[in-house]
Amino acid sequence: MKVFQSVLAIVLCACFALPAAAQYVGVLQSAETNDLGTFKLMAAPIMVFGKNGGDSSFGLAARAGYGFTDRFDAEAKLGFFDGGTYVGADGEFWMMKGQQPNTGLDFSLAGGIHFVFGEFYDVMGFDVTPLFSGHLTPALELCGALDVAFEMVQDVPEGFDDSFTILHLVPGIEYRLSDSIDLVGEVGIALNDDSSTYAAAGIAYYIR
Repeated sequence: MKVFQSVLAIVLCACFALPAAAQYVGVLQSAETNDLGTFKLMAAPIMVFGKNGGDSSFGLAARAGYGFTDRFDAEAKLGFFDGGTYVGADGEFWMMKGQQPNTGLDFSLAGGIHFVFGEFYDVMGFDVTPLFSGHLTPALELCGALDVAFEMVQDVPEGFDDSFTILHLVPGIEYRLSDSIDLVGEVGIALNDDSSTYAAAGIAYYIR
C-alpha cells in the first residue's frame, strides 16, 4: 500500500506540474483604470521559465476590459498554453490618483477569480493584486505590483494537498504610442516555491 501511495504521489505531482504555466497571464497594466466608457483589448506573448532544470513554456495572454466609472473597470482574461487554458475575470479600483494628470503616484487594488482547465486536472483560484505606478515622462509609466493567487486543485484524491499560493513581485512599464495604443511589458519575479518567474510584453488597444 505504501509503495502504491508513493507511486501515486509521484504521478500526481508530475501531472500537476504539466499545465502550471497556464496559471500565469501576468498583470500587464498600470494602477490607472480604463477611462469611463472606454473598451480595452490587449494581447501579450508570455514566457514562463522552467525551474530545477525543467523546460520553459511559451503562451499567449489576452484581456478585454471596460471602464464603468472614472475609478473602476473590469476585465476578462484568457491564457493559452500547451497543456492548459486560463479563463478569468477581475475588477480594479483606482484608490489613489496623482494630484495632476500624468504626475504623482497612483495606487489601485484589483481582485478576481479564475479557472485553469488542464489536461489532467482543473484549478480554481482567487487573485488579489495591489498596483502602484507613476509617470517618468508623459508617455512612459513605471509600474509595480504584488500579484497573489490562491489556487485550489479540483478533484484531488483524499490525503493530498489541494491548495497552494502563487506569489510574484512584478515590475513593469507602460509606454503610450498614441491615444489608442500602449506598449506594456513586465517581469514576474517568483517569491515562493510554488511560483515560476515569467516575462511578458504586448500591446493594449483602447476604443474610446
